[in-house]
Amino acid sequence: MSTSKAPFRFDYVGSFLRPSELIDARYEFDEGKISHEQLKQVEDKAIEDLIKKQKQAGYSVITDGEFRRKSWHLDFMWGLNGIERVELDHGYFFQGIETYHCSVQIKDKINGDNHPFVEHFKYVKQFEDEGVVAKQTLPAPAQLITELFRSDNVESTLAVYPDYEELIRDIAKAYQTVFAQLYAAGCRNIQLDDCTWGMVVDKNYLVKKYGKLVSVKEEAEKYLKINNLALENKPEDLTITTHVCRGNYQSRYAASGPYNEIAPVLFARENVDAFYLEYDDERSGGFEPLKYVADGKKIVLGLITSKNPTLEDKEKVIERIHEAAKYVPLQNLCLSPQCGFSSNETGNELTEEDQWKKLALVKEIAEFVWGK
Repeated sequence: MSTSKAPFRFDYVGSFLRPSELIDARYEFDEGKISHEQLKQVEDKAIEDLIKKQKQAGYSVITDGEFRRKSWHLDFMWGLNGIERVELDHGYFFQGIETYHCSVQIKDKINGDNHPFVEHFKYVKQFEDEGVVAKQTLPAPAQLITELFRSDNVESTLAVYPDYEELIRDIAKAYQTVFAQLYAAGCRNIQLDDCTWGMVVDKNYLVKKYGKLVSVKEEAEKYLKINNLALENKPEDLTITTHVCRGNYQSRYAASGPYNEIAPVLFARENVDAFYLEYDDERSGGFEPLKYVADGKKIVLGLITSKNPTLEDKEKVIERIHEAAKYVPLQNLCLSPQCGFSSNETGNELTEEDQWKKLALVKEIAEFVWGK
């Protein structure tokens, strides 16, 4: 039996591998060889083609694949008023690889008026039809606060916002503004992508960030507070979910650690409708922390990896779903890949054919477990 609204029994996180013509067009745009309008035409066609494939694959959710973005989070942040793009002398470090160097800095008070993602959503919205819902993915507020307090950005952040409480209030209000704009455009399905929790569970990350071991609970409470502030007063019929992972950059990861320490904070108290959770390998630990999930909340088990082309063993995935059902009722569980296929414009190390085979497997398993 399928669910009637997001998250769906078989679902996905939202980003897809970019076609070569889109990658080429973005490179030409960055080199000044084509105009923004020419780039948009390529983006529009690529997104329309992607949505056709999403529907043909039998999914009830459509996205733009994040085809208009360089990265899953930074483009949204650059779209907020008061925030500018900057280039740092280093990127993030993922399992032996360094990411792009771009980041964000605050130049003025933050607000969410006229965010460009609203127009991006409208383009996807037009392709909705019966039983198909458009999803808009955004980085979580906690992700923004984390970016603003990267070591290189602290000085500029404090120059505009010496009062931390004012900063998180403005960020929350900016998100509420974007939510309202998306809602007015017909959006009823928003997913907040949030790697902060994946970083918090990795004690090595916390030591690198602060130069000492700090309280995981204190960090978790900080991120819970800003996320829940942003979620205040959302429309009753607007579904807002969150996706938690430990990094996904060209098939590499950034952090490791189970959900145990953050579960009483995140699963029990974050005011979202559902959690998309990374569970594709041992780095995420076991299912026992799911016992903290608040009653009625749904869990989308990310048991299929988007990081490599190897197809998972169907029987083993089914077995793991039933293991998770010891802690969350089976009717409140769904299935998806653990993350998107292309969290940045380069994407993971698999082919487009591999990508659709993964999604076909997700659908096959879900229909076996829950029925069509």
